[in-house]
Amino acid sequence: MSNKIMVWDFPTRTFHWLLALSFVGAFITGDSERYRDIHLLLGYTMIGLIGFRLIWGIVGTRYARFNTFWFKPSAIASYVRSMFQGKPQHYVGHNPAGSVAIFLLLGLGLLSGLSGLAIYNEIGGEWLEGLHELSANAMLAVVIVHIVGVFVSSFLHRENLARAMITGTKSGGPAEGIQQRHAWLGLLLLATVVVTAYAYLYKDWAPPGLTPLSQQPVATEKRKHDD
Repeated sequence: MSNKIMVWDFPTRTFHWLLALSFVGAFITGDSERYRDIHLLLGYTMIGLIGFRLIWGIVGTRYARFNTFWFKPSAIASYVRSMFQGKPQHYVGHNPAGSVAIFLLLGLGLLSGLSGLAIYNEIGGEWLEGLHELSANAMLAVVIVHIVGVFVSSFLHRENLARAMITGTKSGGPAEGIQQRHAWLGLLLLATVVVTAYAYLYKDWAPPGLTPLSQQPVATEKRKHDD
């Protein structure tokens, strides 16, 4: 008999939604000179979030650790076949297809963020700008496929996987659940992102490698116009 068990700890869920919001915001503001500062901030946020996730993937709770969803190609192919047959294999944590999307999103997000910072600091040339745009577009494609996959998997498994990433709970046996939610760490991660954004936008502070808004010509001109 299956019960509702805790699978996703709070830091994992917080990371998931913050990364999603950061990427969407960064992608939307990517071609806007007016919102360049927001784009830079969101890119920096993505790098920080992914850095946290890489660490949490090693020391985190059971289903957050990379070794629990590092599947061989044969396991991934087997899962995809079971999906097409309408009888998908059940995994309490990330399924093989989802794991591929996660690793791609982490890699592409890091590549996009770091290349963007390099361009901002005038490192590299047109090839780096092309790489930045390519990695961002590739990440968008993976996001779309991932979302479609979540809906399909939710339908076939008869379990709302998106809601599970909000509540942290899924169906499973009592022994399969995690014991600690680490809510304090998730709240600390959220607070760090919020405080950093506030300090950058309103307190004239900038993370390493970025310029405070008051020292940026576009931002200064905009402030004068607003006054």
